[in-house]
Amino acid sequence: MKTNPIKQISLDDAIKFQFKLVDDIQSVFQGHELLEAGDYGVSLEFGRPKTTAKVEKVLAKFFNVEEAALVRGAGTGAMRLALTSILKTNDTLLVHDAPVYPTTQNIIDMMGLNITKVNFNDYTNLEAINYDNINAILIQHSRQKPEDSYDMSEVISLIKSKSNLPIITDENYTVMKVPKIGVQLGADASVFSMFKLLGPEGIGCVVGKKYIIDKIRKINYSGGSQVQGPEAMDALRSLVYTPVSLAIQAMQVDEIVERINKGEIRGIKKAYIANAQSRVVLVEFNEPIAEKVLRNSEEIGAVPYPVGSESRYEIGAMFYRVSGTFIKNNPEMKQYIIRINPMRAGADTVIRILKEAIKKSIS
Repeated sequence: MKTNPIKQISLDDAIKFQFKLVDDIQSVFQGHELLEAGDYGVSLEFGRPKTTAKVEKVLAKFFNVEEAALVRGAGTGAMRLALTSILKTNDTLLVHDAPVYPTTQNIIDMMGLNITKVNFNDYTNLEAINYDNINAILIQHSRQKPEDSYDMSEVISLIKSKSNLPIITDENYTVMKVPKIGVQLGADASVFSMFKLLGPEGIGCVVGKKYIIDKIRKINYSGGSQVQGPEAMDALRSLVYTPVSLAIQAMQVDEIVERINKGEIRGIKKAYIANAQSRVVLVEFNEPIAEKVLRNSEEIGAVPYPVGSESRYEIGAMFYRVSGTFIKNNPEMKQYIIRINPMRAGADTVIRILKEAIKKSIS
């Protein structure tokens, strides 16, 4: 198996992200406002809580985009609103030739969209396609298949050289991990879940061009659709701690893979770093013991399934089946491979649990 993990920022760069975000916060908010929870309701000035509007201004400033909108429904809600703002029934969406993320596929089905699949890994495909038959492009930043290798910047640049079609990028599992998200590389909008960034449940975000955000705000005009001030402040405060936390997590992933591949644990063929969907360790066993290892590791203390994933509730290392899109692409993975996300745990904890779980599985 070959993987092409996305390059993640270093701990030093993550610290710079934190400092930039705090500087942006203090350039938008007055000092006393940072000690307040935030307001409720549809203010006459903004059509949403004043605090929410200020948080959105901070996010737009941080990502260097025209506008940002906090929305309900987490990443899925953000994706639904972004696609709804630019597409209508029977329009055609260009996507990568890979299993579409299930919640995104649901949106495509509900909207009655047609999809055209092209292998983004081979840029000649993107050059040859007839863009006159396409209405918009969706690019998932994180990997959909282990062998994916396309570069987000190159894909966006190539498409933009051929057409003026709107590009939406799915940035779940990449925000605060990569140097630049899609919208910073030329896409029209990027969507992601604040819940995956230590924020409160159910809050999503769309950042990008004003015409897209304006349409989203028009769709969400009612009071019950608004992200209230306290929720927005909770999401913003949590986001401050995300880049450093994720950089430490990435360091543990690197160490775990290095130690496994040096032969520290018997019964393992190889370990890989992969974006599946979050940046994780894929452990490939010599024998089809993956399901046994997962059962035994949970008894030893491993977390058996995600919440967010990478939400504020996920502290312990997670031992889980390979992602559904990966399994759909290669069903045999289910018997031989598991994924491990250390979350807030250190490499020593992961190695200890894995070693004990394998021993119980083959005894």
